Amino acid sequence: MSLVIHPAPRRISPAAIGAWLGVAPFFLFSLLFLVLPLRLLIAGAFQDGSGAFTLANFTQLLTPSIASSYVFSIEISAVSALLGAVFGTLIAAAVILGGLPAWMRSAVATFSGVASNFAGVPLAFAFVETIGRVGLVTALLRNGLGVDIYRYGFNLLSFWGLTVTYLYFQIPLMVLIITPAIEGLRREWREAAESLGAGAFDYWRRVAVPVLAPSFIGATLLLFANSFGAVATAYALSTGFPIITLQLFAQIRGDVLHNENLGYAIAVGMIALTALSNLGYIWLRSRADRWVK
Repeated sequence: MSLVIHPAPRRISPAAIGAWLGVAPFFLFSLLFLVLPLRLLIAGAFQDGSGAFTLANFTQLLTPSIASSYVFSIEISAVSALLGAVFGTLIAAAVILGGLPAWMRSAVATFSGVASNFAGVPLAFAFVETIGRVGLVTALLRNGLGVDIYRYGFNLLSFWGLTVTYLYFQIPLMVLIITPAIEGLRREWREAAESLGAGAFDYWRRVAVPVLAPSFIGATLLLFANSFGAVATAYALSTGFPIITLQLFAQIRGDVLHNENLGYAIAVGMIALTALSNLGYIWLRSRADRWVK
């Protein structure tokens, strides 16, 4: 007669229970405000006004007005992301590697944290009052230096005007994202390069830039997604901007162009683009973390 020994039931420790309870609000929040709305959004994109299945909403995305809005949004998001990434990286490198005092680094980090979240109507109002046609900086340049930026072709209510406005929160966001990557450049790598006869240019070309490249490209993709989803700033400046978020707003809440299901399809297309950008950022960030480890 053989004796069968059953393993003792595995007990869950109080610490594990406490840990799961701690993350429960996160999963609940994600379920209520991300998963369920996304499910309803995707379902509505494949329905017509009566609730029947249709693909017409997605075929309407190819109409000239909507397609051009996608193109305009992609262009302005790409330009603002690239410029924000370049200037943000230069600022972060100057603060970290330039030998500036500690208080300067703290001040830049604090300002970046505040400015990266300053958007919407307040940001639009600030730029109208600053570089609008009768803004403070515009008046100072015109009356003090005789330079009228609007006579030279600048217009706040244009592609480049909106790009400059977006850069106000894009550059600080890049500073926050790229700072850990620049801090991860170890002194030993530079000393090793110098011991092998490499100069400063060779070090940056062969060591620092390749190490920072995944973080830089990934952060640029994140800035692209951040700009692509912006709506309140452009809407507050002018409803005439042909960006896709204003097209979405017009379909959902508009009185003339009112087609909620088409708006759902527009939103699904935006989610797909931003999801690709975020996935690219996550993948590149994982590659960059290998150097830190």
